[in-house]
Amino acid sequence: MTRERFENGQKAIERWNRVFQALSADPRRQLIASLVDSSPNQAVPLPESAMNPNVPADPETLKQELHHCHLPMLGDQGFIEWEAEPLTASRGPYFDEVAVVWETLSSTATEMPDSLVVGYQRLERERQESIDS
Repeated sequence: MTRERFENGQKAIERWNRVFQALSADPRRQLIASLVDSSPNQAVPLPESAMNPNVPADPETLKQELHHCHLPMLGDQGFIEWEAEPLTASRGPYFDEVAVVWETLSSTATEMPDSLVVGYQRLERERQESIDS
């Protein structure tokens, strides 16, 4: 029993670390948020869906970063599935793990310090929608 709890604990810690690693870069957060906002079986276009509208990146540079860094990392964790031509991403088998953390954070935008919300369009929108309702 003790060995099983230890192994399960290690697996849970590893999954949490992977979720926070996935959310640690803005293009990945933008992509996860875009997939949360889309229907479950819908693929989203890239690089547009990974771009922060308040700080737009050069599309070609972002496309290269997505292809060589962000998409393989998210794909290896099973959070997304992606295609190179045309460049798109869709939900992977473990998408729910990262989506629930993003949705939980988004739902508490009114409680977050302004330093984490102001300038981050998606959280600003969540905050405003919460205030309006």
